[in-house]
Amino acid sequence: MASLTSSLAPSLALGFGQLFDGAVLRILLKSIAVTLVAFIIVAAAGWYLLDWLLARGGLEDGMFEGAGAIRELLSLMLALLGLWLVWRVVAMGVVQFFADDVVAAVERRHYPGEASVARELSFGEQAGNAARAAGRNLLANMIAAPIALILLFTGVGTFAVFWLVNALLVGRELQDMVWLRHRQNKAALSPVGPGERFMLGGLIAAMLAVPFVNFLAPVLGAASATHLVHRSNRKMIAA
Repeated sequence: MASLTSSLAPSLALGFGQLFDGAVLRILLKSIAVTLVAFIIVAAAGWYLLDWLLARGGLEDGMFEGAGAIRELLSLMLALLGLWLVWRVVAMGVVQFFADDVVAAVERRHYPGEASVARELSFGEQAGNAARAAGRNLLANMIAAPIALILLFTGVGTFAVFWLVNALLVGRELQDMVWLRHRQNKAALSPVGPGERFMLGGLIAAMLAVPFVNFLAPVLGAASATHLVHRSNRKMIAA
């Protein structure tokens, strides 16, 4: 555990400090703006879709007095619940499009040698990575949902299930944002160990569940992952 935290803690500290650099701060503000727009679009679409489904299911205004108001309130509650579940998918999906810029900004300042040999990902490759990550996220969370519902009575079991699943997913996503720029071939393994990857993913996944903090979490994760990958790689080479 000590070796894991000794590698992760400096990476997180450096990543947090980088948030206030001009280049990363501009990316952070852009990612927040795009995330909010995407969030509003998803919220509105989900609300109207649920309202339409409930109306088609028979909960119409003519069913009984006040049915329309109940349907709208129920639609809103279900939409908010759904948004809480997919917030991480939306936020991480958005930051995927800015990840290359975040990683490049960190590398230019702290790892110029590695930056000079990095492979620039095309827009198509970034979009493909984002789509695959979003697909994994949705599938994994849909599989976890029944287990989370069963544990709902425990109070913390539901959160623990989603946190565990998303810690694994987020850790992999953050690692790939950096490692895909530098691996020599598709078979090359990341220098970041599974324990470090899980701990970074777990911390960022927890931050994504906290209002307002969740706006910072994806960019902080990308910056911290950059330090973690390169610091781990240098240790591996030195050994």
